[in-house]
Amino acid sequence: MTTRKTKASPVIPLKIATGFPIVGIGASAGGLAAFEAFFSAMPLGIKPAMAFVLVQHLSPDHKSLLTEIIQRHTTMPVFEVEDGMAVQPNSVYVIPPNHSMTFHGGILQLLKTTKTNRQHLPIDFFFCSLAQDQHELAIGIILSGAGSDGTQGVRAIKGECGMVMAQIPESSEFDSMPNSAIATGLVDFVLTASEMPAKLIDYVIHAFGKLPRLDTHLALRDQDSMSKIFILLRNQTGHDFSQYKPSTINRRIARRMAVHQIESIEGYVNFLQQTPTEVRSLFLDMLIGVTNFFRDPEAFLVLTEQLLLRLFAHKPSGSVIRVWCPGCSTGEEAYSLAIILVERIEALNLNYTVRIFATDLNSLAIAEARTGLYPANISSDVSAERLARFFTVEPNGSAYRIHKDIRDILVFSEHDLIKDPPFSKLDLISCRNLMIYLDSTLQKKLIPLFHYSLNSDGLLFLGSAEGVGEFDDLFGMLDRKSKLYLRKDDTYKKTHTTLELFMPNRTTSDTTIQQSPNKSFPVKSPLRELTEQMLLQHIASSAALVNNKGDIFYLHGRTGMYLEPAAGEVGISNILKMAREGLGSQLSTALHKAASTEEAVYCTSLRVKTTGHFTWVNLCIHPVTSTRMPTL
Repeated sequence: MTTRKTKASPVIPLKIATGFPIVGIGASAGGLAAFEAFFSAMPLGIKPAMAFVLVQHLSPDHKSLLTEIIQRHTTMPVFEVEDGMAVQPNSVYVIPPNHSMTFHGGILQLLKTTKTNRQHLPIDFFFCSLAQDQHELAIGIILSGAGSDGTQGVRAIKGECGMVMAQIPESSEFDSMPNSAIATGLVDFVLTASEMPAKLIDYVIHAFGKLPRLDTHLALRDQDSMSKIFILLRNQTGHDFSQYKPSTINRRIARRMAVHQIESIEGYVNFLQQTPTEVRSLFLDMLIGVTNFFRDPEAFLVLTEQLLLRLFAHKPSGSVIRVWCPGCSTGEEAYSLAIILVERIEALNLNYTVRIFATDLNSLAIAEARTGLYPANISSDVSAERLARFFTVEPNGSAYRIHKDIRDILVFSEHDLIKDPPFSKLDLISCRNLMIYLDSTLQKKLIPLFHYSLNSDGLLFLGSAEGVGEFDDLFGMLDRKSKLYLRKDDTYKKTHTTLELFMPNRTTSDTTIQQSPNKSFPVKSPLRELTEQMLLQHIASSAALVNNKGDIFYLHGRTGMYLEPAAGEVGISNILKMAREGLGSQLSTALHKAASTEEAVYCTSLRVKTTGHFTWVNLCIHPVTSTRMPTL
């Protein structure tokens, strides 16, 4: 083991505009070598203008030598943390054995580790507190280690516009922790430990040094560039971010500029135009949200009580309870709702069917949610009883998978709350911590939309910093602290007016339908109404209304996963000609069988090719009998 020698050249401090970044570095097995490589590669003669906090899994029964070892590889002072220690720039802090550690107001606070049934995850614990306290000044680095500790912390840091690095798995002694972090899709740089310091310093200089912060005032002075960014995002992803809060947008853009060391917003626009992959990266950054199971436990307790009073008490036996969770991210909130509903129904011995529609813009998050696989650190949010009842531990102990009977309750789908048709006939909408990212104009359109989607006396569950604003005539307060509301039925005029502005008819079938000024809700075409009546009986966000020949009369939702335009076709389209590869033959057989038997036909686990890749889909072909069904 070598000792780091200090050169006699003068030390040059980096100049940081305000505050200083806090770099949390997490490691487990094999972490010592990675720590040594990291600090040995730190440029000599430069004060990095940031603090480094090392969190490693340490044996609780032995004195740690990590402080002394790290000191051999850096000229910065290295401290083993004591409770209440203030953090200073250009210093290194090491967690002591047998402790967890938090960061609050520039102070490191220690908590004695106790023997419980829950897994000890000190990296996640520290990273999450760092993100909450430091926001964009939080930086997380994941080095060698077994397990998945740090993955939840990565999400928390990125949710607050911080930056994340991970060690190249092939360069680490144990690759589980870096692989788990990288699998989130949120890691900004994947490097060897010795490559990290130079990249870290470049990032800090561009994010917090010579560049001005991309704040609201800067954005207002350059609306042309901002408009171009919105256009590029909309053209490539189909989603419009122009009505998101400027503070949210600006922080995300500033972070991407710092990652690529781009000094002007005009330069970033040019980079976006030349680099389609960066448009996708910015899009994913826009969608990052912090989520976990049973977020705000007290609010979930209140919701459980109100389900008993407001929902179960008025539902006849055999009813379907319909729930919508927009902005569901990776699914933790939606699964939490499923768990409390199942618990209450079983405890009361009720005969209800639960259907939960969980939607999000982020297709990667939706794919992750469908798997129902979560890192072991969810044990900090989910009780041991619920883990045993609703989850299965993966063979290597690094993750939990939620039971299939719970997964089957939920339908996860990609859905744009701003432009796609809403779900309807709902008993509960849980939209928590989504509206805080939207501007006030868009918020005022969503609340009437939720009113329209809910049944009479339906429940609206919002985040702790959200509310219904001026629409107290549409919703009554059930619990102020938990932000739980009850739908009112005493007024509709405002709902109708807002819905007309918010939800213009987007399907060809509806464009010729006249709106009646005396109606409370938008008038539906007969085909749309017929299709939606069938959708209410099944779990589906996409559907097609066809005749026995397969001619399409109406499309609902996003059908691109199943259908694509047939070359050269004009006029009325046929679903068999538009079916994607892997779907055609079984769809034809099922359609013929449903028409001849007049019974529903179910097709499960069909392998369909979409955008160059195969995915598994399920179909239900259900006969429809109606005098309004058109003929050709």
